[in-house]
Amino acid sequence: QVRRPIEERGLIPRGSRVLCACSGGPDSAALLFVLARLASDLAFEIEAASVDHGLRAEAARDVAIAAQQSAAVGVRFHALQVEVERRPSLQAQARAARYEALLHLAAARSAVRVAVGHTRDDQAETVLLRLIRGTGLHGLGAIDPDREDGVIRPLIDCDRAAVHRLAREQFREIADDVSNSDLRFERVRIRAHVMPL
Repeated sequence: QVRRPIEERGLIPRGSRVLCACSGGPDSAALLFVLARLASDLAFEIEAASVDHGLRAEAARDVAIAAQQSAAVGVRFHALQVEVERRPSLQAQARAARYEALLHLAAARSAVRVAVGHTRDDQAETVLLRLIRGTGLHGLGAIDPDREDGVIRPLIDCDRAAVHRLAREQFREIADDVSNSDLRFERVRIRAHVMPL
């Protein structure tokens, strides 16, 4: 489910370096494990990075968990810190700061791709969010598996339950970001109340 989209969509050029974004959570842990397993067969190098946004007391612990996961699969790890202003749309600002930091590190490390752990479930949630907000045909395309800036989503054809199961099978410790269950956030409400229906 991961190798096929990488090959069919040309997500990772042979001989290239990939930076895997790791939060310590189950999606990115599974992504890290799978990319580390595929790197030799598909002829690419992999490094990992985790970003501390300074927004949660537990964030430093999550970065440490991501570092442990990287060490367990033999992948070089980078810890990054960013500052995010506490204004409305905090999640969007944190996301923008995270991508900026990851893409900056990727350029410094000569990595041509930044891999993130979005799944098929994230894709479905994004379509619903855009429908609710009002969108055209382009918006219904939702999450692009292969962005022009080099960000890729190798897990986009995988379902979240299978991804989480793999992560928990392979790693002793998985980070738990409590904001993923905070109903103040629209995506969390979609995930908790709309998707099950």
